[in-house]
Amino acid sequence: MAGETVLVVGGAGYIGSHTCLDLANKGFKPVVYDNFSNGHREFVKWGPAEEGDIRDRARLDEVLAKHKPAAILHFAALIEVGESVKDPVSFYENNVIGTLTLLSAAQAAGVKAFVFSSTCATYGLPQSVPLDESHRQVPINPYGRTKYIVEQALADYDQYKGLRSVILRYFNAAGADFEGRIGEWHTPETHAIPLAIDAALGRRQGFKVFGSDYDTRDGTCVRDYIHVLDLADAHVRAVEYLLDGGGSVALNLGTGTGTTVKELLGTIETVSNRPFPVEYVGRREGDSTTLVANNDKARDILGWSPQYNLTEIIQSAWNWHAKSNQH
Repeated sequence: MAGETVLVVGGAGYIGSHTCLDLANKGFKPVVYDNFSNGHREFVKWGPAEEGDIRDRARLDEVLAKHKPAAILHFAALIEVGESVKDPVSFYENNVIGTLTLLSAAQAAGVKAFVFSSTCATYGLPQSVPLDESHRQVPINPYGRTKYIVEQALADYDQYKGLRSVILRYFNAAGADFEGRIGEWHTPETHAIPLAIDAALGRRQGFKVFGSDYDTRDGTCVRDYIHVLDLADAHVRAVEYLLDGGGSVALNLGTGTGTTVKELLGTIETVSNRPFPVEYVGRREGDSTTLVANNDKARDILGWSPQYNLTEIIQSAWNWHAKSNQH
């Protein structure tokens, strides 16, 4: 498989760019396809870039004919839950119509291996924790629903069209490349770790915690934070699995370890050695008390296991945000 070309759709974004780094390290040729609405040209470092939108079938056909990828990794989604509630139409146009356009182009080009960036948001409110892949899928916002619709489409493409796919349901992606070449960079930023680090760096007033009366060990929500390089490793393993003839499957990507918001903030304060103001406010609608992955299936099928702990996640994120100049 070394030397195979992989089309990384959305490869200039946060998780996509780290996956390009891992693909290159493992001998693949990553080709980035991105419209650069949320991705960064500076993050395209390990292969060529092709500018284009996933809704542009003619451009997709052109790029697929030019590079002839053995597999496609699809990261090009709108991801902000709050935005999906305000503007569901954009989410359906990009995440559903765009993905179906990409799948049609992949089919026409004879691509047989497709890795889809999905989310634990497809599960909705957890009925049991940790969540495994058999948990019912009842998403509670347009973002989660758009991802779930694509998951259902991929099952049909597999059954009726022979397009094999690995669906990867992420929990909370975090951290950065340890060498500081790429990292998390969203505009606007909505993720807890970058927001808290910015507070520690004095770039914002402080950090707001939504809800301190949850049924958890310290009253704050519990989440499963996974290093972006561990996510990248799982994606490359998924490509290798499909190219080796593996069948379609959906897998959770998380550490299996839950961290409360208070514990997260404590770790950031310890790593940075910079206390920062924290304000406790009311709960946010739609937030689950606890979201933690059962990742046994990914271990069994891909031979994957997370390598990095919370302190390493925060250390790599701190290094990136402290030195990055996107502000």
